[in-house]
Amino acid sequence: MASHGARGRGGGRPTLEEVAARAGVGRGTVSRVINGSPRVSDATRAAVEAAVAELGYVPNTAARALAANRTDAIALVVPEPETRFFAEPYFSDMLRGVGAALSDTEMQLLLIFAGSDRERQRLADYLAAHRVDGVLLVSVHADDPLPDMLARLEIPAVISGPRSAAETLTSVDSDNYGGARHAVEHLLGRGRRRIAHITGRLDVYGAQRRVDGYRDALRDAGHPADDLLIETGDFSEEGGRRAMAALLERRPDLDAVFAASDVTAAGARHALREAGRRIPDDVALVGYDDSAIARHMDPPLTSVRQPIEEMGRRMIDLLLAEVADRRPSASRELDRRQVVLATELVGRASS
Repeated sequence: MASHGARGRGGGRPTLEEVAARAGVGRGTVSRVINGSPRVSDATRAAVEAAVAELGYVPNTAARALAANRTDAIALVVPEPETRFFAEPYFSDMLRGVGAALSDTEMQLLLIFAGSDRERQRLADYLAAHRVDGVLLVSVHADDPLPDMLARLEIPAVISGPRSAAETLTSVDSDNYGGARHAVEHLLGRGRRRIAHITGRLDVYGAQRRVDGYRDALRDAGHPADDLLIETGDFSEEGGRRAMAALLERRPDLDAVFAASDVTAAGARHALREAGRRIPDDVALVGYDDSAIARHMDPPLTSVRQPIEEMGRRMIDLLLAEVADRRPSASRELDRRQVVLATELVGRASS
């Protein structure tokens, strides 16, 4: 028996073909036994299991995944330019949460950028070949074609934040509306009354909800929002600088700014300093994300903390559940979920 240990022909690792030959069955039958298929007789199953034991065969993970129509790979798709991905802490925090959630699984994580038409077409071809088991879609814009493409291909997908209130895919987001309200209520509590808002990209639903929270907090406090105090940004530092300069030109009497991201707040700070405004003496400043940028700014930035790493972990949990769900796509749609995680205002010296 020793000569039939864990070595195949030529002294290598035993193969699926050698197990099949030892059991007197075809390669496909061995594969079905290994993957637990019920379409095998008891006698055949016993013969294959005996051959596996005698040869010391260890199933190949990739082969088992293929037999089960699985690739053991998850794609994290970012429909943004690479420059934005590496410039904004939001993405690195999300990646850290996703990676932590996958660390105890056999799944591989693929990072794919799809910020241009060419990249999106390449991604469409890749996904159409079913080379991944599921997709995490981060930073989705309202007109992005990727979510609908994933639905057509029936690839399990979870997105970071819905595209609208009528989202059909499973999503995980933070409470953008509540976070914005807390930011404005904090500034009102500090005696600020002419509170400006630099928005994020308004084709992102989360940015729209932050505007809603800003407006409602002011209205409920008896200070209806002044459109002259709202300037559209794009979540970037340069966008924050430009927006702040425009606001100062339009409303030089403003006494506070709520920025839609910490990166945007950093740009706003530069513009305020260039205009000779002191923070927080002349203008209080609040950001969003509570990233490392907030802690290292001068003065340290008050910011709305959204649990980005936790969002990444929850996205993986939901996606793996969808991957494991073998029901038809129409049945799975009934269980699609919109998860919203709480935010928290972290006060610092900027306000």
